[in-house]
Amino acid sequence: MVDFAALAVPGVQALRPYEPGKPVETLERELGILEAVKLASNENALGPSPRAVEAAGRALGNLHIYPDGNGLALKEALAERHGVVPEQVTLGNGSNEVLELVARTWLAPGRNAVYSRHAFAVYPLVVQAVAAEGRAAAARPADSGQPYGHDLDAMAAEVDADTRVVFVANPNNPTGTWLTATALERFITQMPAETLVVVDEAYAEYVEHPDYPDTTRWLQRFPNLLVTRSFSKIHGLAGLRLGYAVSSVAVAELMNRVRQPFNVNTLAQAAGLAAISDTGHVAESVRMNRDGLQQLGAGLRQRGIGFIPSVGNFLTFDIAEAPGPVYERLLREGVIVRPVANYGLPTHLRVTVGTPKENERFLRALDVVLKA
Repeated sequence: MVDFAALAVPGVQALRPYEPGKPVETLERELGILEAVKLASNENALGPSPRAVEAAGRALGNLHIYPDGNGLALKEALAERHGVVPEQVTLGNGSNEVLELVARTWLAPGRNAVYSRHAFAVYPLVVQAVAAEGRAAAARPADSGQPYGHDLDAMAAEVDADTRVVFVANPNNPTGTWLTATALERFITQMPAETLVVVDEAYAEYVEHPDYPDTTRWLQRFPNLLVTRSFSKIHGLAGLRLGYAVSSVAVAELMNRVRQPFNVNTLAQAAGLAAISDTGHVAESVRMNRDGLQQLGAGLRQRGIGFIPSVGNFLTFDIAEAPGPVYERLLREGVIVRPVANYGLPTHLRVTVGTPKENERFLRALDVVLKA
């Protein structure tokens, strides 16, 4: 028998595949449960914009034709939104692909990337896949104002002459913590000119704090800045996989050298273009999320369960014990949440903000589970 694992490139040999949240259909089939709810993957419970659905439907008749490989119409709309030129926009099959493009373009053996300990799991995955060194900086303590959030001083201390990329999630998943404009600007200013600072703003549209920065407005000042955004969250298009980066023209041009042709499909481009214009849907998503965070937070506090304050569309809560049994019992109640032990949070679970009815379903299920 051939040991194909031994033949794989070194960075891949030790990788573990990313594990997505359990699908509703799988749970219902496995346990014979009806009307289960999935609150595991930070999806938008409001769903996509009706305009986006309509636009994707109109595009169905052109599936025999390759998509626009440059995504020009979508790039132009995004460029106008962010005050840049289309050549500064890189489209991805989800913002995850953009993160992979960053790794493939700037990282290799002998180079390193820095990220926070409890940051998005894709950062170490894409770094390890190209056999670069990943450096997880210590996070802020549990009793700080931003529990388990990015400690920018600790991250800066990990940067050296071989650091080519620094990943900063703002807000961060799974903690929901965030960085102010002052703190993040000071950090970027400290970074070497040859180190690319990737600010992942997948949940940016949910944040309502006045001192939260839109770092796409900083690109002229920081040529080594790259900002990623996603259509999977506020725009509700997770099933179509669409994300993008905004950077300098020089950085975007390099990533387009390794980007696969036609990486963003026709339906995603059409839906994304329509979603940008539906500001009413975005505003309603923000309102529903604000109310949902309050509903879930109040419910957890009433039950004496601590949680990390979040500005995303999820809450990560601490059950003060190994979460496996609680997670499994919640599944039997028809509620799917997300264990986050792989993020270095061994007693926590993450719940996505759902509709008011779904949030209440989760809280009722939690009552049943914790009394078992």
